[in-house]
Amino acid sequence: MTAIPSSPPAGIGRGIAVAVVALMLFSGLDVVSKLLGPLMPVSQILWVRFLFFVVVAMALAYRPGQGIAWRSRRPALQALRGLLLVVEMGMFVWAFKTMPLADVQAIAAATPLMVVALSVPLLGESVGWRRWAAVAVGFAGVLLIVRPGFQTLGVGTLVALFGAVLFAFYQIMLRIVGRDDSPSTTAIWSGAMGAIATSFVAPFDWVAPDLYGWLLLAAAAVLGAAGHTIYSAAFVLAPASSLQPFTYLMLVFAVIFGWLVFGDLPDVWTLAGSGLIVASGLYALHRERVRKGG
Repeated sequence: MTAIPSSPPAGIGRGIAVAVVALMLFSGLDVVSKLLGPLMPVSQILWVRFLFFVVVAMALAYRPGQGIAWRSRRPALQALRGLLLVVEMGMFVWAFKTMPLADVQAIAAATPLMVVALSVPLLGESVGWRRWAAVAVGFAGVLLIVRPGFQTLGVGTLVALFGAVLFAFYQIMLRIVGRDDSPSTTAIWSGAMGAIATSFVAPFDWVAPDLYGWLLLAAAAVLGAAGHTIYSAAFVLAPASSLQPFTYLMLVFAVIFGWLVFGDLPDVWTLAGSGLIVASGLYALHRERVRKGG
C-alpha cells in the first residue's frame, strides 16, 4: 500500500490509533477461530470468511460510473497469491486448534524477519549485516519457543511455522503485485480466489452448525472484513513505516485474550523467545528506516 511520507503528526497519530483498533479486531478473530476449531472443518470456516470478504471488497472497490476495479495487470500472480493466502490462513486456523493464542502469535511474529531474508533473492533488495543479525536473533527466538530437542515438536507448532513461512512469501508477492495493481483490486482477488478455492472443499465437508456455530461464523466474517477495512484506512492516514512496529501488539493482545477466554498463559520460554523476536523485528524496521533515510 502506498505510504504518504509527508503525513502530518496528527494524521500519523490517528493512523496508529486506527491500526491498533484493527489489530484488536484481528485478535478477536483469532479467538473466534480457536472457538470454531473444534466445531467444524477449517475449510468451512474459511469458506464463510472468504465469501463475506469478497462481497465487502467488491463494495469498497466500486466507483460510481466506473464499476468495480477488479481487473489486474498481473492476473496469474494475483491468483497464485490468493491461493497462497488460503493455505496460509488455513495453517493458522489449524494451529489455533491445538496451541494457545500467544504461542501461535509468537511464531507468526517472526514473519517480518522472514520477509527481510526473502527480500534479497526474491526482490533483489540489499540487506546489511545489522538486519541479517536481527534475522539471526529472531530465529533464535523462534527456537526458544519451539525448543527442538527439549520436547517433542507438536503438529500445531510445525503447522504454525509453515504458516509463518507462507505468510512471508505472501507478503513478498503482495509487494510485487502492488507495483501494478491498486489495493482494492488486490483485495478483490484475495477474496475471490479464497472463495473459489474453498468452494471445492467446504460444501462436501460441511458440518451443519447450531445457533452458537452460526453466531461464531458470523462474528468471524464481520471481524475479518472490518479488520481488513479499518487496517487499510490506517495506511491512508499514516506511513507504513510508522505503523509496522505496532503489529507486534497482536502478540500482547493474544496473551490477554488467551488468558481471559481460555485461561492460557505463555511459559517462560515463549515469553523469552517472543522478546527476542519483537526486539529483533523492531531493530530490523529501524534499520530499514535508516537505510531509506526516513
